[in-house]
Amino acid sequence: MEHLIPARLRPLLNDLGLLILRLWIGGAMLVAHGMPKLLSFGERSASFPDPLGLSSPVSLTLAVGAEVGASILLMLGLATRIVSVPLLFTMLMAAFVIHGDDPWQKKEFALMYAVPYLTFMLTGPGRFSLDHLIARKKGDLGA
Repeated sequence: MEHLIPARLRPLLNDLGLLILRLWIGGAMLVAHGMPKLLSFGERSASFPDPLGLSSPVSLTLAVGAEVGASILLMLGLATRIVSVPLLFTMLMAAFVIHGDDPWQKKEFALMYAVPYLTFMLTGPGRFSLDHLIARKKGDLGA
């Protein structure tokens, strides 16, 4: 199949793929997980899991920061490799600590989020991102 795509289009398609993945995974985390936690912060803060021993409100704050703040930055492609770290950490904690004793089906969901975050740590956001625009303006990339 690769030979059917002209070589000059492959970088564009790779960048489009990274954009779609950033928007999808960032939006899904933001809407399905981050915003519900943010909007119910008061009710959840006393009983939120505290796997690091920091307190339930602090753990919830860290989770909301990753799931809301980092997800928005990921979608924008701003500080992509950096914001992927707390997102990946949050999902690994969910999979292996919070759901550590649960069956695979409970861990799988968090790991399905974790893999794209790891991917963005390795690849960066692609050309259609604020990271790329900033690097281009600084002269770090060719025009």
